[in-house]
Amino acid sequence: MQSYEYKVVTAPNRSEKVAGAKTPSDRFAATLAQAMNALARDGWEYVRADTLPSEERSGFTKRTTVYHTVLVFRRPVPAAPDTLTLATEQRFRALSAEAPAGKAPAIRTAPAHAAPRLGAAAGGPDEDL
Repeated sequence: MQSYEYKVVTAPNRSEKVAGAKTPSDRFAATLAQAMNALARDGWEYVRADTLPSEERSGFTKRTTVYHTVLVFRRPVPAAPDTLTLATEQRFRALSAEAPAGKAPAIRTAPAHAAPRLGAAAGGPDEDL
C-alpha cells in the first residue's frame, strides 16, 4: 500500500497584482494557481481545500472562533526497507557456514594425533611441587 506525507498551507487571503488579470476573481485565481504550482514543482500533489474552525483568544479572557481556509497537498513517501526483516537477514547471513571470515578470528584446531597434556607436564599449577 502506498504511503503519503501531507502538507497543509494556508490559502492566500489577498490576490496579488497579475498582468492580464482584470477582475478581482481573475487575480485571486492567478494567485492561488501560483501557490499551487510552486508546491507542485517540489512534488506535492493538490488534494483539497478545507475551511476549519480555530478557537483563538481575543482580549484577556474572551475566546472567539475563527475559520481558516487551508490547502492540502500530498506526495508519496519512498518505501523504507522493513528494519526487522533486514536485521534478521543479516543475522542469519552472519551465522551461515558459507560466510567468509569477517570480524571473528579463525579457530585453529589441534592435530588429531596429539593428545591433550594434563597435570605437571602441561605447565599447570602442580609444576612447582
